Amino acid sequence: MNATIIGLSSGILVIVIIGLLKMLDKATIYGLILSGIGFLYVGFTWSDIPLLIITSVQAIFFLVIAYYGIIKNLYYLAAGYFLHGLWDLAFDYFHQSNLIPPHYDMFCLSIDFTIGFYLALLQYRMTNKIVIL
Repeated sequence: MNATIIGLSSGILVIVIIGLLKMLDKATIYGLILSGIGFLYVGFTWSDIPLLIITSVQAIFFLVIAYYGIIKNLYYLAAGYFLHGLWDLAFDYFHQSNLIPPHYDMFCLSIDFTIGFYLALLQYRMTNKIVIL
């Protein structure tokens, strides 16, 4: 439960900090974060070659989604964050899943879903020109 609360509050903190930095391109920053979190698994699993190959493929997959999110729209990034959250849960079923830190799955899932919901809402507002004060 603590991992989820910390992940949720961390996700909100990331959103607030990026929102305060008006000169940054949001799509690029969130795309960089998405590609980076995919590669964290590569660092966790370097000692198990079969798992390293699997995590390398998922990292490249999220890198490609991040790229499309940057050049197309935020819905791709939102989908990437949701998919990464599901990856966090699914990873527990892999051989040697104990290579990641304890409770990392729920921590990362909560950050991913928080940012994913925010990006989907942001893109929806931009598409429909909805202004929320």
